[in-house]
Amino acid sequence: MTALPLILTVFVACVVEAVEALTIVLATGITREWKSTLQGMAVALVALAVITAAVGPAIGYLPLTGLRLAVGALLAIFGLQWLRKAVLRATGYKALHDEASAYLREVNAARQAARESRRGVSDWYSFTLAFKGVLLEGLEVVFIVITFGDNQKNVGAAVIGAAAAIVVVTITGIAVRAPLTKVPENWMKFAVGVMLTSFGTFWGAEGAGVSWPGNDAALLVIVPVVALVAGSYIFWLRSRKTAAAVPAKESEVVA
Repeated sequence: MTALPLILTVFVACVVEAVEALTIVLATGITREWKSTLQGMAVALVALAVITAAVGPAIGYLPLTGLRLAVGALLAIFGLQWLRKAVLRATGYKALHDEASAYLREVNAARQAARESRRGVSDWYSFTLAFKGVLLEGLEVVFIVITFGDNQKNVGAAVIGAAAAIVVVTITGIAVRAPLTKVPENWMKFAVGVMLTSFGTFWGAEGAGVSWPGNDAALLVIVPVVALVAGSYIFWLRSRKTAAAVPAKESEVVA
């Protein structure tokens, strides 16, 4: 795989995580206190740096075949979960993820929480909420960077994609000081689900001993096929929902 597709894939995947972390930080900082919120975010970033420094190099010593099998399986599982939710949301069987609503929920929770000072932090609630949000979303970013970068032997390109996503989302968040409600998050998650499922299938099969025709070029077929299958499910479920709604309307007319 060339560097550009790897950078773009990691970028899109990390944008989703960065938007969710930004929503938590903005809601906490604006509603409660910026100092404690930024302290929590800073501690989370330090923890992520330590975890990355400890885990990242260790992965390079693992057998590549076993690594690809394990990572491929995990990516496929994550990708299929993202795809399932994206398909259900696109067809109306599951409510769309609304970043604005999530932001308001965080704001309401922050307003109702009591103010408490601990360990030199003036607002412990702001600190812990920002810490947990950034750490959890950051761990997913670290996982994406390490697995994609190490499997393609180009960690640098994966880091560039993740860094670009974080910078773009951060600058946009600072500029508008609001959640990125205009980001088509469900379709971004659909795209990420397609990519994770495709890469997971590709690497998992390689780890199991499969030799893909054309090597990395096989991804040019796998990705569209996964997207086509997922898109077909959206079309089928929408048709099924429409067909179920028609008899209901007809019964109402008769009644």
